[in-house]
Amino acid sequence: MPNDYGIEGKVAIVTGAGRGMGREVSRKLVDLGANVVVNDVSLEDAKASINDISTSGNNEMFAIDGDITNQNDVDNLILKTSEKFGSIDILVNNAGVLRPTKVLDIEEEEWDWVVSVNLKGTYLCSRAVLSSMMSSGWGRIINFSSTAGKNISTVGGAHYTAAKAGILGFTRHLAKEVAEYGITVNSVCPGLIATEMVLSTINEAEIKAYEASFPISRMGQPYEVADLVAFLASDKASYITGASLDINGGDLMI
Repeated sequence: MPNDYGIEGKVAIVTGAGRGMGREVSRKLVDLGANVVVNDVSLEDAKASINDISTSGNNEMFAIDGDITNQNDVDNLILKTSEKFGSIDILVNNAGVLRPTKVLDIEEEEWDWVVSVNLKGTYLCSRAVLSSMMSSGWGRIINFSSTAGKNISTVGGAHYTAAKAGILGFTRHLAKEVAEYGITVNSVCPGLIATEMVLSTINEAEIKAYEASFPISRMGQPYEVADLVAFLASDKASYITGASLDINGGDLMI
């Protein structure tokens, strides 16, 4: 049945989509009729997402591995997507990493890695899709920031907080640059979401303590974030750009 999201037949790239929120975003976009390129640094994980998601038969999924901090890998991602589908309409910059290390213990290599995956990867992938979106006069870029970008990280370190804050600034600036081309650029800011990455960082007692402190006393689920991303990718959100949308159970209210 046709839907009113306006993304049937559109081509979407979702980075870091081998699991967690990226997999659920891919699932939601596929359900809405988009063709989805599942990108992950692990080709095995990217293919696992595709195997876990059913298409309608009218749209396709395609796995492309690559490190989004590497310009050559990003160029390859764009080239293969263009060869397969001809255009790129939606980019979801989901890929991210975190470490809970305290500042005194963060080594330079770890700092560079966390900031690079979260912030540099967002910049490289965004820049790479602009030509295609400008040519078609339509585009959606959705960046993954965090409550950390507006306050401090619940479970990550200062490098994660700094990178997520940087994504918010990048989002606003890019949104202003490309609005005239029919491209919107927005950020989602999830709170504590029940992903493999988060659950591997905190124990059960910590989870219960965090949940008890939230107005909505539970962790968020990846599919809930995916619903928000799909809205921003749709025609429903055509007058929203440069925004950051919170999804955190009331953990941060500003």
